[in-house]
Amino acid sequence: MHVLVTADTLSGSWTYTRELVTGLVTRGVRVTLVSFGEIPLPDQTAWMDLLHGLEFRPTAFRLEWMDDAPNDLAESSEYLANLVREVQPDLLHFHQFCHGDLAVDVPRVIMAHGDLISWTEAVHGCAPRPTRWLKWYRDTIVGGIAAADAVVAPSACMLNTLISTYARPRRAAIIYPGRNPIFFNPYVSKDDSVLSVGRLLDAGRQVFLLTQHAHPFSVCIVGAEQTVPLPRIPIRADVKVSTDQSCVAIRGAQTESQLRALYSRAAVYAATSRYEPLGMAPLDAAFSRCAIVANDIPSFREVWGDAALYFRTNDARSLADILRQLDADRALRHAYADHAYTRARERFTTKRMIDDYLDLYRSLVSADSLAA
Repeated sequence: MHVLVTADTLSGSWTYTRELVTGLVTRGVRVTLVSFGEIPLPDQTAWMDLLHGLEFRPTAFRLEWMDDAPNDLAESSEYLANLVREVQPDLLHFHQFCHGDLAVDVPRVIMAHGDLISWTEAVHGCAPRPTRWLKWYRDTIVGGIAAADAVVAPSACMLNTLISTYARPRRAAIIYPGRNPIFFNPYVSKDDSVLSVGRLLDAGRQVFLLTQHAHPFSVCIVGAEQTVPLPRIPIRADVKVSTDQSCVAIRGAQTESQLRALYSRAAVYAATSRYEPLGMAPLDAAFSRCAIVANDIPSFREVWGDAALYFRTNDARSLADILRQLDADRALRHAYADHAYTRARERFTTKRMIDDYLDLYRSLVSADSLAA
């Protein structure tokens, strides 16, 4: 089987794409990967070097949620259509809605890993302001969904949101994200530390909740370029995960090996997001045997069930209370770390994800062959 996959390089879905593509290639599937957004840096593509059966075509076409996306859509669609005619894949797997109605006679799957309108409603509590561009965006997504042979969502929560916000697909599937456990070390002795990933000024990730109260743990936030104004506890940038005083350490972008080391040493992962369709970072933390403390939102409840502790929705004080509880009760902390690790191993591996995708792909390709 030959699958053409599109991806974007500007979000956490690039990690998801890596797992998908690597899993497909190692199962004997030929993959042509086309990236949109910025041309990826060498460290973003190093994982491709040993994958035989992968062809990578990077582009700088704008993503559909960008202001100038309408100006690029015709050109990017023409590029993709020409590429499909050149490489002749059996199936198209899009991580963008806008190409769902591509004018080629090939089965297509859209993976709905998030969208602007539901992000705005979740983060700001209201729909985005109506504009001509927003109408284009909504119409484009509805058109993509209508033309897709199947739409995949990473959770039932995301699928229901997609249906209520845009349209019901002709065929829908829920395929939870997966990670390869071999990348993570769950057996390292833990520091008394909390890890979280996200920019401090990102209202969706809202890691700034960790800066509102003092914590018994040292806190490390990864991926922040600048601090929030007037944090209530000290912010430091000397990048220690474990310190002797209550503080928040800020780290910028990390290599994969650096980030995995941070996961392996952290006792707790704080999943603070108020909008989290994919949830790759908590998954990495779970495979590293971190206890998960999550914002009480439907997507986290669906994925982690009773394997995580939940703080009141968007409530920094409730988060601080749970961290104090975990500091005082080491046995509880270890128990929840084991719960998260076990749930990840049982439900969220790359193997399980690829099994589900291959079943879907084969059904679509088979149906297309029968129709022909």
